[in-house]
Amino acid sequence: MQAGHQAGARTEFNRAVEVVVDSPLGARTEPRVREHLDRLLERIRLAEAAAVAQAETFKEKKSETAPIDELLTIPASEKPTPTPSTTEAVAEDLSETTYDIDIPLNPRVLSYVELFNGRLKGYLQDGLNRGAPYLPMIQEVFRSEGVPLDLAYVPLIESAFKTNAVSRAKAKGMWQFMRGTALENGLKHDWYIDERADPEKATRAAAKYLKTLYGMFGDWHLALASYNGGPGRIQRAMKRSGRDDFWALSATSRYLPRETREYVPLILAAVIVARNPDEYGMTLETMPVPAVERVALATPVDIRRLAEWAGVPVQTIQDLNPELRRWTTPLRLSPYEIKVPGGTADAILTRLAESDPLELSPLDRHTVKKGETLLTIARKLKVTRTDLAEANYLSTKAPLRAGQSLIIPRAPSLLLATTKTPELTEASAATTASANTLPEVVPAADTGRTVKTTARNTTVKAAPRATSVKVVHRVKAGETLTSIARTYGTTVTAVKETNRLRSNTIQTGQRLSIVTRRTLATD
Repeated sequence: MQAGHQAGARTEFNRAVEVVVDSPLGARTEPRVREHLDRLLERIRLAEAAAVAQAETFKEKKSETAPIDELLTIPASEKPTPTPSTTEAVAEDLSETTYDIDIPLNPRVLSYVELFNGRLKGYLQDGLNRGAPYLPMIQEVFRSEGVPLDLAYVPLIESAFKTNAVSRAKAKGMWQFMRGTALENGLKHDWYIDERADPEKATRAAAKYLKTLYGMFGDWHLALASYNGGPGRIQRAMKRSGRDDFWALSATSRYLPRETREYVPLILAAVIVARNPDEYGMTLETMPVPAVERVALATPVDIRRLAEWAGVPVQTIQDLNPELRRWTTPLRLSPYEIKVPGGTADAILTRLAESDPLELSPLDRHTVKKGETLLTIARKLKVTRTDLAEANYLSTKAPLRAGQSLIIPRAPSLLLATTKTPELTEASAATTASANTLPEVVPAADTGRTVKTTARNTTVKAAPRATSVKVVHRVKAGETLTSIARTYGTTVTAVKETNRLRSNTIQTGQRLSIVTRRTLATD
């Protein structure tokens, strides 16, 4: 909603500026109004520059602590004895509600229900509210994969439905996948993306993994225990004990670690409360699900550019695509599907079609010289060897060859990367005349055009002086009047006046005349 207000405000502001500038009685005819407008536009330009600079410090979204670590280490002294009312309520639920997995009425499960109805009530309620927008998707995936729908609440304990949750063991995402397990179940992880943070992709991987575990044990309690402790540990415990029932295995500390023994009753208690939140005093909020569209990208694209085209903050694109770790979409995934705010896909597709693919994701590169290694290049460019290697899909010990092109793992300036050296007019380009003559550019502000005269060679040295030069700039994909004016040290108003533009709309490939200040040497 906020992004929509911003886009509407921007449109209205641009329209108001055009009215003031183009009106016969407006800024063009009244010097004081024009001066005030120029100051206002300059302030806006500086604000935009600051915003762009902030966007160019793009960093991977900061992780949050996964709650699973704290939940599994709650001291026994803090686990309450279930009250008769809780026991009665749970017994009634189990008799009247059809669950997809077996839930026993035992003190270990009841104790966690009591905890969720007391000290952890706020935690569970917040998690349920956060997870509400994801549940329809999770249930749809589980239904199609034949996984019990009750297991859709596993993230309530693992991560509280936080896509950027990271545990002490470095498990990540809503489903808390370790990297190795994630890769085994089809999730990608490299310098550019970490699909453990993508809710839908991670859910599909979780469904696949849970089905695999159930196939190994034939029991959902053991499958859940192995989701936490690993299937190898559960198999060894079963072999040592001669038992094939989770509750028998976990009745003693001899076979399973404490975290795994607590994990299954904790999950089952969360399922009980989540299925009937009203019965346990949970007040859930109706969370609006943001409208989302998907755009297939044939080449890497800078997400800051996508944000500009969509008229939303960069953070919005990041939030919709939490798997993205960098400022650009992956280099080696083509096509790559990215989520964008609802109603913006058409505009983005139009801009993509107009843009040069090489300029969609400006990447700084380094050409390897003879004898260079990843370590020497990393030191020279002031980046880490690991980042340099991973950004180029290399191992840290990979040999390099002379002439090899490497991507520098650093977000480039979006404006500078898309603005090349301007094309000078024929007159102003004549600064390469013979050494016996000195081209002099007559200020464009004085004559309205550029002319070249020839001065005799002389030994008298004059001080450098600044003068106005008119250049021709060809509009590149993604550029705006603001970014072009900033590049040449002028204002949007001046560019529009020089080119008799009635609006701020420009097209890729369009030629603009720009009057800029240059310092000319006179010796």
